[in-house]
Amino acid sequence: MRDNEQPKPLYWEASYEIVLSLMEHHPHADLDALGLQELYEWILALPGFADEPILANDELLTAILREWYEEIGEDS
Repeated sequence: MRDNEQPKPLYWEASYEIVLSLMEHHPHADLDALGLQELYEWILALPGFADEPILANDELLTAILREWYEEIGEDS
């Protein structure tokens, strides 16, 4: 993405796109030590995140974390 381009808006239901953005912005994250609150804060801070923070819940955050585990597992 060029510096002058706006990031694509991210919404909670786009978990795969959220995971890809998290991987880009936190490439050395220790997923075993990552808590749901920290994950939530990281997602809200992603460029282009445009959804309502209040819509998040533990089930949704856990699913995103699980998808992140799966994605890094495929890369190795």
